[in-house]
Amino acid sequence: MPETIHFFVEKTPFAIPGKRILRRWLENAIREENWVPGAINFIICNDEYLYKMNRKYLKQKTLTDILTFPMAEDGNTVSADLYISIDRVRDNSKKYKQQVKKELARVMIHGILHLIGYDDHDEEGVKKIREKEELYLKDLTLW
Repeated sequence: MPETIHFFVEKTPFAIPGKRILRRWLENAIREENWVPGAINFIICNDEYLYKMNRKYLKQKTLTDILTFPMAEDGNTVSADLYISIDRVRDNSKKYKQQVKKELARVMIHGILHLIGYDDHDEEGVKKIREKEELYLKDLTLW
């Protein structure tokens, strides 16, 4: 079976640990939600890189931890480019007293959950997406 999830690093010195474990974990989470993993690219970058993208494509002048660009052509496949600021991940890991790699995993699954249809635009949506994040993070024990 060809790999559907790929990991890249842009404009920052960061080595993504345990790609095989992450890939399997993310694919399993997608399937648990009754979706099909398609072409998914996680691009780890720095604040400056993501800020410029946020301004250019979303007209936002804020720092963010993730930008997601869906590419799926059908309603059942998850395909996207997901850009993650490792600077935001590091800051949030300190803020929430979490390991950097665990915070990175949380941001990754958060992006996937958005692609599947979960949102965090209101209190109920935030509650649901956080519950799903926690559920899937419990499955990531060997990473």
